[in-house]
Amino acid sequence: MATFKIQRYNPEKGAKPYIKTYQVPIEPGMSVLDCLFYIKENLDASLTFRASCRMGICGSCAMYINGLPRLACETQVSSLGTETVEVKPLPNYEVIKDLVVDLTPLFHKHEKVKPWIIPLDPVELDQPTLEYYQSPPQLEDYLQFAYCLKCGICLSACPTVATDEEFLGPQALAQAFRYISDTRDNGFRERIQIVDTLHGLWRCHMAGACAEACPKGVDPALAIQLLKRRAIFGQKKVQARLLQPPVEPTPRPGIPKAPEPTLKKK
Repeated sequence: MATFKIQRYNPEKGAKPYIKTYQVPIEPGMSVLDCLFYIKENLDASLTFRASCRMGICGSCAMYINGLPRLACETQVSSLGTETVEVKPLPNYEVIKDLVVDLTPLFHKHEKVKPWIIPLDPVELDQPTLEYYQSPPQLEDYLQFAYCLKCGICLSACPTVATDEEFLGPQALAQAFRYISDTRDNGFRERIQIVDTLHGLWRCHMAGACAEACPKGVDPALAIQLLKRRAIFGQKKVQARLLQPPVEPTPRPGIPKAPEPTLKKK
């Protein structure tokens, strides 16, 4: 048996947050999310939390588990090394109910940095006619930062976010670097004007908590440092070129034609 101490809060009742204790039978392989579902289905149906994929892809079940922000679906109870599990909502966010927080600031800041490809030719984005060429090394330049789940864990771990609500935060800054590093993108000047501000990338004090807490290894702290370098020295990168459509092959003389198919199409 494991003891779960869960912070409960219902603003509709006007009560203050309080801790409620549950006893949960643990089986090998059970995650914290499994235990929360057990509590909701068997002990207390009023418990409120977010969950969707249960496999570390959606980021919905981010919460504060034993003093650290984690994904509940990826955190096995046995890995915590304790019989008591404390579960609270993510800090640095407004609590809606129980373990559910308001992620509106996260998505608002994410939208601010224009997280989409800004091409050289806007018409080609709206009505594409050809493909952009991008080599594997060029993909590697930003691939790590494209794994962001938007779970909000990095903002909950950031001490600067805790003291400055207007700070763009590690998630948005990492995504700004992800897109300006993409050879298909031409939005460097636009994004630098957004992030190189009073509450932008220079507010980061490199605590590194965001990189330590990220469940997908995105390392927003590294992205912010690289973004600072681009803001100071500018950007020099090869723009992706449009690939021309393939030319119909011309068979070499002397080579016989391929045999006819044995099965005819209906």
